[in-house]
Amino acid sequence: MKVYTKTGDKGTTALIGGERVFKTDVRVEAYGSVDELIAFAALLKDNLSDDPALGSYVADLNRIESRLMTVAALLAVGQGGDGKVPALGEEAVGYLEERIDAMQAAVPQITNFTIPGGNRAVSLCHVCRTVCRRAERAALRADAAHEADRCALVYLNRLSDYFYLLGRALTLHFQVEETLWEP
Repeated sequence: MKVYTKTGDKGTTALIGGERVFKTDVRVEAYGSVDELIAFAALLKDNLSDDPALGSYVADLNRIESRLMTVAALLAVGQGGDGKVPALGEEAVGYLEERIDAMQAAVPQITNFTIPGGNRAVSLCHVCRTVCRRAERAALRADAAHEADRCALVYLNRLSDYFYLLGRALTLHFQVEETLWEP
């Protein structure tokens, strides 16, 4: 199978179900942003994989990447595509909430925002968080125009919180100073 099909040479692409839309369609923007997030999550995972003490986070990121593939597919559903992508399921959101709660219990409480930095992996968590927020905004625009999967939208919202707490947990793990924003 060839990688290129030439069917998109005039600026269109097919959604799941066969509907052809312009590559500027809000759904394409949404699943493209999720695709970018998957790539950054993989980069973060690669930066953690050498440390056995971070194995649970690596496992989380493997799981997250898989769920994000489902989110992207759900955002790519067009006319005729209903039922062709398996549902994400509320347990995916529940899992994130459990992991967020565990990390939050392990880090010191703060009252100010944190400023990213101090360690490459910590900074990558914040890159993932901000890309996730952008993907969520794109998914919400797609939802407003075409009604996106509700669980996928909630998942993206919760996932940005996961990346924030992971950054805080890694700051503690790597024993780097957490910089708080002082207005």
